[in-house]
Amino acid sequence: MNKKSTNGISKQSLTQSNGSKITVSPANTEDNQQLDKSPILTNNDQQKINDELNILRSLLLGVEPTQLNKLYERLNNPQIQAEDISRLLPEAVILRAKQDKQLGEAIVSTVETAIHSSVTQDHNILSEAFFPIVGPATRKAISTALEEMMQSLNQTLEHSLSPQSLRWRLEARRTGKSFAEIILLRTLVYRVEQVFLIHKQTGLLLQHLVAPRVTSQDPDLVSAMLTAIQDFVKDSFTVDKAEGLHSLQFGELTIWVEEAPQAVIAAIIRGTAPQEFRVTLQDAIAKIHLRLSSEINTFNGDTETMKASKPYLEACLVDTIKYTYKKNYTYAWTFLGTIAIAAGMWGFFTLREQLRWHSYMQKLSAQPGIVVMDTKQHQGKYVISGMRDPLAIDPQTLIKSANLNPETVIGQWQPYLSLDPKLVTIRSEKLLLPPKTVSLKVDGNGILHATGYAPRQWILESRKLWHFIPGVNQFNDTNLQDIALKQLELYKQQIEQETLLFVEAKTELIPGEADKLAKLATTINQLLATGKYLNKDISLQITGHTSATGTEPINNLLSQARAKTILSYLNSQGINTNKFKAVGVGSNLSLNSEATQAANRKVSFKVFVTDTSR
Repeated sequence: MNKKSTNGISKQSLTQSNGSKITVSPANTEDNQQLDKSPILTNNDQQKINDELNILRSLLLGVEPTQLNKLYERLNNPQIQAEDISRLLPEAVILRAKQDKQLGEAIVSTVETAIHSSVTQDHNILSEAFFPIVGPATRKAISTALEEMMQSLNQTLEHSLSPQSLRWRLEARRTGKSFAEIILLRTLVYRVEQVFLIHKQTGLLLQHLVAPRVTSQDPDLVSAMLTAIQDFVKDSFTVDKAEGLHSLQFGELTIWVEEAPQAVIAAIIRGTAPQEFRVTLQDAIAKIHLRLSSEINTFNGDTETMKASKPYLEACLVDTIKYTYKKNYTYAWTFLGTIAIAAGMWGFFTLREQLRWHSYMQKLSAQPGIVVMDTKQHQGKYVISGMRDPLAIDPQTLIKSANLNPETVIGQWQPYLSLDPKLVTIRSEKLLLPPKTVSLKVDGNGILHATGYAPRQWILESRKLWHFIPGVNQFNDTNLQDIALKQLELYKQQIEQETLLFVEAKTELIPGEADKLAKLATTINQLLATGKYLNKDISLQITGHTSATGTEPINNLLSQARAKTILSYLNSQGINTNKFKAVGVGSNLSLNSEATQAANRKVSFKVFVTDTSR
């Protein structure tokens, strides 16, 4: 209960148990004005009035005066208990939300602050709360988007690649219409392109909706035109004023009109719509009247008041095509498969090209005398820049071995001198020109090793020229021998391997052995000449042999005679035999087997080489 004092007269506002308020005042406004003019009441009079008011309150509220006093104390207490608010607050919020949107607008900032604080403190709380919703919603959205994309792609491809589409393209070229227009005409049964909601009395446009990808004119002008046509027909012909215009047809377009007491709905239809669609229009105009009857009656040109009619009008924007796609994506999968195959082939060739390129780079980097500084691709070609020793391998030869197109590889090489041991070895060979019997090799320390046999003159020249080879610090010819020594050893082996066979018990050679003497003499002459060139002292021992038959003294004489026979022949050939010695050993060195006795009737040779410098 609230109390208000007006010029000393008490005026109370009582609240009943059902929430309604009753205001009790001593009199109306005129009475109050009269009371203002009356004398001031005494304390007794005032107390009497208060007692009477208490009695009236008890009668109206159904409570005792003592309980009423307690109620006054509680209502006048500014500190209302929290439990009272907790009981009233939920119901109050629900009632307020039903009245208008002010409560929602008022708590927006508070809710935003609360969410921000929650995320700042622990973002897992909201993420866990939204997880059961966001996951399925995201999957459903993605699935729906993919479904629509596949259906749209399949429809587009079928209209673009099918045999039927070729006929439509020819028709479009023949008629001068666009291909998209021909597709629409051949696949569309009917389509509602525009819907108008028109005020019946004034002809003003209440609401207007247009289907996607449809070009529309000024809707107000179209509304006025439809109203004018209907008025013209009513005025020009004898028709009942209650009758209305139901349909108009202009080429491929048909206008269906359905009237109601306060408004008219008009649908612009392309194609042939079934009669059942009129039921849809009638249902829409009936629902609009039921929902917006008062707004239509008081319509003053503000279309914002008619926004609630959009859902009913959108239900009229329907279209039906001849083909229904029931997840049969033959064209789409074929197209995607073709793209996948093309992408796979492109990826294969690209990968193969990259592998060949990397193989070429590895081979190139492993080559001595080649330093790759930078590689890049420019206009579909590989550009390599670096340094190359003139003795290094030609990079073009590696391009062919790597199966790359030489025209796609451009090399930009700067000359430099490499100290790589392999190239220093090649450089040494080019300068020293060693014979085939000599092998040159430079190690990691810059030492040039020469091995094999070479003429003395070449050896002497190499000991002078190695100083001019870049990268060579030392020349090692320990394993390099004069080729004459090798030849001397060869002559020695040839002579010592030679044997001459004789007739039994005679100093005559068996047939065919005499031919060996000329070759033997030539070899001995070469041996002596080589020994002289090398300052070697050459001596030759000619040893005669016999078989085991006969007595030993006779065999000794016979063997010595055979050796002297060969010595005489060599002397007759102009060979200096001063250091040759003929020796007979009889049968001391003969073999015991009877089958080999003929091989013991021979002359053998032994060469002795000594260094004259010793």
